[in-house]
Amino acid sequence: MQQLKNIFPFALLALCLLPAAGSKAPLQHSLTIRFRHMAGNRELKLGDEIYTNSFGEPLTVTRFKYYISHISIMGPDHKERTLSAGPYLIDEADTASKTLVFPFPSGEPQLLSFVIGVDSLLNTSGAQTGDLDPLRGMFWTWNSGYIFAKLEGRSDSSHAPAHYLNWDIGGYKSPHNAARKITLTLPATVLAAADPVILVDANLLKWFDGQHPIKISQHPLCHQPGQLAMQLADNYSTMFSIAP
Repeated sequence: MQQLKNIFPFALLALCLLPAAGSKAPLQHSLTIRFRHMAGNRELKLGDEIYTNSFGEPLTVTRFKYYISHISIMGPDHKERTLSAGPYLIDEADTASKTLVFPFPSGEPQLLSFVIGVDSLLNTSGAQTGDLDPLRGMFWTWNSGYIFAKLEGRSDSSHAPAHYLNWDIGGYKSPHNAARKITLTLPATVLAAADPVILVDANLLKWFDGQHPIKISQHPLCHQPGQLAMQLADNYSTMFSIAP
């Protein structure tokens, strides 16, 4: 009998810790963002594939990558909810980098927002690790900070040695802050999904004429913050769309 008395308090505690009848643990949903890189209506391939911009200039692409940060969604209540501050390096040469998965509270996202670039705090904190590791090839110097986006390749229209094309876009100081916020409207198919998957297309040909006409023959190289970098940032801010 004494043994039963000793067991009773523990049994009672165990019953108290059991979930109430009919209760369920909250479901954990996820939201996936996949980036697909395009050159017009063709999927981008690094190497020898030849593409043509709106000025009739041919180019091949050997590197194409950019940082995204401050990723957020907005629902019907018009409240912006941060998924992650990032930053993440999206790299065409690294397939895994083009898929991001985040915990997602229940709701219906209507807008997706993110920033192309690295914020001023990280730019002034020196070389770092992970996606910000200088070995990723996206870091200039302590003063100039990180490259926000990179397009590299070759073109017969380039007057640089070996017909080189290299646009490294960065700059976090006014008046040459190249960071750009992107906001995309999500389709009904995404709104209805419990675990939404968002496919974001990035058309690299917009680098040439998204807002400003920029020809390879006139500007084959961009390696520092300034007016050209700002114009290229304006252009590539238009390259994103939600795939149907």
